[in-house]
Amino acid sequence: MRYRFGRRGLSIVGFLICVAVLSVSVWRYATHQGLERLSARGAADLALASDRLVGQLQRYRDLAVVMADHPQVLQVLEGTVRPEDTALLQGVADRSAALDVMVIDRTGRVLAAAGDGAGSANAMAYVRRALNGALGRGYGSGLETGRNYFYAAPVFGGQGRVLGALVVSTDLSSVDYAWRGDTPPVFFTDARGQVQVSNRSELIYWERPKGAPGLRPPLGNEPAFDASYIGPHEIWHLGWGPYLPDVALHLVQDLPVIGMRGEVLMDVAVVRRLANAQAAAVAALFLAFGALLFLATERRRTLARANAQLEARVRARTQALRDINNELRREAAERTQAQMALARAQDDLVQASKLSALGQLSAGISHELNQPLMAVQSFAENGVKFIERGAPERATENLTRISEMAHRMGRIIKNLRAFSKQETVKQVQVDLGVVIASALDLTQARRNDMDVELVYDAPDAPVWVRGGEVRLAQVFVNLISNALDAMMDVQKRRLEIVIRLEPHGVTAMITDSGHGITAPEKVFDPFYSTKDVGAAKGMGLGLSISYAIVQSVDGEIRAHNTDGGACFTVTLQPMTQERAA
Repeated sequence: MRYRFGRRGLSIVGFLICVAVLSVSVWRYATHQGLERLSARGAADLALASDRLVGQLQRYRDLAVVMADHPQVLQVLEGTVRPEDTALLQGVADRSAALDVMVIDRTGRVLAAAGDGAGSANAMAYVRRALNGALGRGYGSGLETGRNYFYAAPVFGGQGRVLGALVVSTDLSSVDYAWRGDTPPVFFTDARGQVQVSNRSELIYWERPKGAPGLRPPLGNEPAFDASYIGPHEIWHLGWGPYLPDVALHLVQDLPVIGMRGEVLMDVAVVRRLANAQAAAVAALFLAFGALLFLATERRRTLARANAQLEARVRARTQALRDINNELRREAAERTQAQMALARAQDDLVQASKLSALGQLSAGISHELNQPLMAVQSFAENGVKFIERGAPERATENLTRISEMAHRMGRIIKNLRAFSKQETVKQVQVDLGVVIASALDLTQARRNDMDVELVYDAPDAPVWVRGGEVRLAQVFVNLISNALDAMMDVQKRRLEIVIRLEPHGVTAMITDSGHGITAPEKVFDPFYSTKDVGAAKGMGLGLSISYAIVQSVDGEIRAHNTDGGACFTVTLQPMTQERAA
């Protein structure tokens, strides 16, 4: 185990070292690529700024060359200075935004000027070049005199002799004023290394130390500075204020046409962020891949161990599982037999309930059969006598009544046979009106004996519901019998049956005028009865069986009390002839 852990640890350390080396390589490559792109962009920005500066200064060079050939300038150098000559120079200076326009003779004396000619002292080095017949240019600056740039053009007289020079000076502050705030930082230094033009005002007059890179202010403490190289690129580490980058790429471009050198500082923070992001992304990708590979390997090793343990447990418990399966099959067979026995017991219980109801109705049924039999006997004897007396029409009338009595007895016996037979559980199309009529026939004798008022409007058309005719008849016989039992001790006995066609089904409501139900929520429980002890002739299962029969045909039976009794509501599913077919 210790050996495996050691090998695993060495593998992890080796993988991390490889990821670190790869990340560093990506960082270096991304840095070099970013510096190359940054250098190209910085060179373009520096070239644009240089062209902009050269273009602005060359206007004054052209102005000096053109004005050197002006006739009035020649007249001034020949010794004639008039007020209009000064006005000319002032107009040229105003229209060109020049700081001053001066006419100087060969001795260096200012003969005429647009201003006061104060800059002539600084311009003398370039004036001497112009007096030698060449175009002179340069700059003169100081903390007190300001930053000036001069162009001196020679003024030739007859036979090509230099009579003097025309000098145009401009203030460099007006040149770089419009550049302030542009990015990146750009500055232009003269031959001494002093910053003359820059889009960062804080760099003006900074000087480059002799033999060293960087800049330093003319006054005050020297700021933090360090220089390094990444490949061919010079990187400056600065601490020069919030408007200059902390780490910058330094680029240089010489401008011999104006005697300056342009320099730009490109912020490398974006390059570093991009390189760091790429290196971090590569490291994260490989670390994630390594973590997934490690987890997959560990999972595979763990699964192998778990499979081995599982196989051992399976082999150990196979015999136990066989024994349990055999036991379960035996219990399943016993449960199936018990369910079949329960179904048979339920059918027997339903049949017993029906026979119990028949026993309770037997006295009334006997009375219902005895009356027609006695009437048949009486009508038969009277018919014989009417025939003997020669009155056949009276005998025919008695025979007709005998036929009606026989039809009545046949209907009673038919209902008894249908009610007493044991029906299989099958859902067919049943006419609810016929079922209720059959239940009323079976309970008619008892209703007559109790003098019960029946309120029932039999439907004119068949009301088809889903169920079994015999079992539904048993339900309504039980409900009507319970209603009659509830009205035994009341004076006004009223039984109301209503059939309603509703959207959710067919509803039959049986309402009595008895004392009501003590606990309607328990009335369908087995062996529950609201009758006094000894008064109940059944087993207390009638309503429970009725509830089960209605539930078996997807119906619903409810009970609740009314103002003058109790009401049982039976809701059955409708079934049209098409659905039955």
